[in-house]
Amino acid sequence: MNIQDMLFEFLGGLGIFLFGLNFMGDGLQKAAGDNLRSILNSFTSTPLRSIIAGMVVTVLIQSSSATTVLTVGLVSAGFMSLNQAIGVVMGANIGTTITAFIIGINIGAYALPIIAVGSFIIFFSKKSIAQNIGKIILGFGALFIGLELMGSSMAPLENLPQFRELMVKFSVNPLLGVSVGTVLTLVVQSSSALIGILQEMFSHGTMTLDAALPILFGSNIGTTITAVLAALGTSVIAKRTAASHVIFNLVGTIIVVLLLNPFTSLVVMISNYLNLSPAMQIAFAHGLFNIINVLIQMWFISQIADIVTRLIPGEPEIISYDDTRLDQSLIQSAPSMALNQVKLEIEHMSEIVMKEVHTTYKYFKNRDEKDFEKVSKYEEVVNEIDMKLTEYLMLISTTELPLKNSNEHTTLVEVTKYLERIGDHAVHIINNVKEGNQLAKKSSKNGEMKEFLFDEDVLRMYTLIEQNIHEAVESFITNNRELTNNVMRREKEINDLEDQLRDKYIDILNQGIGRPSDSIMFVDIVSSLERMSDHAVRIARHAEGSRYPFQSKKAPTIGVELKEPAN
Repeated sequence: MNIQDMLFEFLGGLGIFLFGLNFMGDGLQKAAGDNLRSILNSFTSTPLRSIIAGMVVTVLIQSSSATTVLTVGLVSAGFMSLNQAIGVVMGANIGTTITAFIIGINIGAYALPIIAVGSFIIFFSKKSIAQNIGKIILGFGALFIGLELMGSSMAPLENLPQFRELMVKFSVNPLLGVSVGTVLTLVVQSSSALIGILQEMFSHGTMTLDAALPILFGSNIGTTITAVLAALGTSVIAKRTAASHVIFNLVGTIIVVLLLNPFTSLVVMISNYLNLSPAMQIAFAHGLFNIINVLIQMWFISQIADIVTRLIPGEPEIISYDDTRLDQSLIQSAPSMALNQVKLEIEHMSEIVMKEVHTTYKYFKNRDEKDFEKVSKYEEVVNEIDMKLTEYLMLISTTELPLKNSNEHTTLVEVTKYLERIGDHAVHIINNVKEGNQLAKKSSKNGEMKEFLFDEDVLRMYTLIEQNIHEAVESFITNNRELTNNVMRREKEINDLEDQLRDKYIDILNQGIGRPSDSIMFVDIVSSLERMSDHAVRIARHAEGSRYPFQSKKAPTIGVELKEPAN
């Protein structure tokens, strides 16, 4: 086999392997669905539980990078602290070793039938769950086809003197091997792919264990650099999480390289005792490295968090939500006090909703993608609060409430839902604005529509609605009739603006400017804005009819900044 044939076969095998890994991971992720977030959100109360949660999720989706992305999202949304996130990252490093053990199973002869089964399930099944299972099976089979091609292409390397000399250098100079492993992982963008290559080379006798282990350790550093590159330009908390991943794997690599000889002897001794195949020896070494690393560093999670906080200064924007303020013991003993706790949480919820609305307004004006991401995070928290408040109010409804408290209970249920719907409309608007902006960029026919994305009347309407939501909530909290009247007066102006804008976009549609879908989309945006104000009016009307104002104990603020509209 000449060099060209070897290279083509290796690259083809690598491509099939990466396809299989990605396809299998995608199927696993879709099959698991929202359970992944639930695991990370619910089972990270202690460092050990965080590590286990990270390990379980990574085993399910076969991607430590995907686990890190989910973790960063939860930290940014305030559902998880940086310390908990570091624990999840540690667990993800253990979970990703399962891929190497899967590869180490000698089932290459059955790879083609496995692919056939997966393909049949995908093409002959209509149910999404079955198709996801088919993806998992097909991707699993493709892994072994890719490995077999890579292994056969690298077998002739054993006879090349230059390659043997290189392997000797790796054995004598572990730092060279670590550097090569780091760079190669960056090139192929997958530590699992590099580990699969090492398993094949070690199985074919083209590489010794002494040469393979430093490259293996380097792959762990390489996969963190990929995460660092992905975190550039993102939030402070995302950068800190990525930095903690680098520190964790870098420190672990330094420790094991310093103890390389005893570590190698331990791997050989246990492998001989368990009669492991060469491929399984590499998988075992990978697992042992990460387990030792976690056992050493799990006691220093707080210190790692302090280090990355100093390395990456700045105050991350985290929306915190703590449902411990909803005291369960009050439901039976003092339901009126329990209702007051709900009101305090509604005040907190309203601040987040107003922040969500204001950020949507900023995106409308500036088209900053960071604002788009923030709105998604705010919506997650709003939905979480809505769910917790609804559950708490349902428990209160099981008690015997006096008529006064019963009416109050009904009001709180409705106001909670109005706030949640305002958040839903904000998400709907920002998605429409983004779609309209993309259409305007892609098509020359949509060039005329750019000016309507910045329509001053729309911006005016948005500012009025923002004020209405703010004053409606304030009127509900303080039972201020003057604020309620302001909301009602402003609603008329908003309705007039909606009529004007609707007529304007229908005229645009009749003139044939842009595409019909554009005008329909803008009418939809304006309608969503008007509905947001409608929900604000409903909240204000509840305040107007309330005889039972409560004393506000200002909930933790998230820095909502609302400005008066320009005259």
